[in-house]
Amino acid sequence: MTQTETARDQAPNRAPDERIICALDVPTTAEAQALVERVQDAVGFYKIGLQLFAAGGMDLARDLKADGRKVFLDWKLHDIGATVEKAAASLAEAGCDLLTVHARPQVMAAAARGVAGSGLKVLGVTVLTSLTADDLIADDHSLSPADLVERRVRQALEAGIDGVVASPHEAARVKALATEAGRDDFLIVTPGVRPEGAALDDQARAATPEAALTSGATHLVIGRPITAAGDPRRAALAIAETIALI
Repeated sequence: MTQTETARDQAPNRAPDERIICALDVPTTAEAQALVERVQDAVGFYKIGLQLFAAGGMDLARDLKADGRKVFLDWKLHDIGATVEKAAASLAEAGCDLLTVHARPQVMAAAARGVAGSGLKVLGVTVLTSLTADDLIADDHSLSPADLVERRVRQALEAGIDGVVASPHEAARVKALATEAGRDDFLIVTPGVRPEGAALDDQARAATPEAALTSGATHLVIGRPITAAGDPRRAALAIAETIALI
C-alpha cells in the first residue's frame, strides 16, 4: 500500500467533507443502503433522486437522517404553486437538508413559502447538465445554456430561495450574480462533476471537482465515480483529498 493510499484510509478520522454529495442513483433502497455501508464514513451527504422516489425514498431519507447524515431530495418539483407549496411543507417535516424544484418563478416562490421556518433549503434546477445548446433549440429555447442559467438564477434570487443547481461551467457566473445581489449564502450545487480521467457518461457540461469549486460551486454531486468504483469508500476519500485545500 502506498503512502497516498494509507493517508486516504486514515482520512476519516476527521469529519467527511460535506461539500461532496454522493448520488444514490440505484433502483432500490436496499441497494442504496448497501452503497452507504460500503462508503462508510467517507461521505456525510447523500442525494436521493427520482429513481428512488417510488421505491421508498422517504423511508431511506429518514434512516439516513437518523444516522446523522445530510440528505438532498433531488425530486425537481414542478406543478401549480399551491401544490408545490403543500408538497414542500410536507417534505420539510422529514428534517432533510436540500430539495430541488424546477427554476420557474411561481414554483420557486411557492416552495419557499412551503419550507418557511424549517431547515429544508430549496434549490432551483436551472438547466440540466445533460443538455447542450442544440437540445435547448429543439425545446424551443432561443437562449444558450449560459444565458438561460443566468435568467433562472436571477429569478431564483428574486424568489428568495436558497440556491440553484447549475453545471460547473456556469458556477462562476452564478457566484457573481449572487454576490451582486448580496447573497453570499447562496448555494451553488453542481452535478456533472467527474474526477480527472473519469468517463463523462451522460454529462454534456462536466468539470473536475477542483475546477467546479474554484469556479464558485458550494457543493459537488458525484455519483458513478464513487458508487461504481470497486472500492467506493476509497474513491470518495480520493476525491476529498483532491479538494482538501480548496
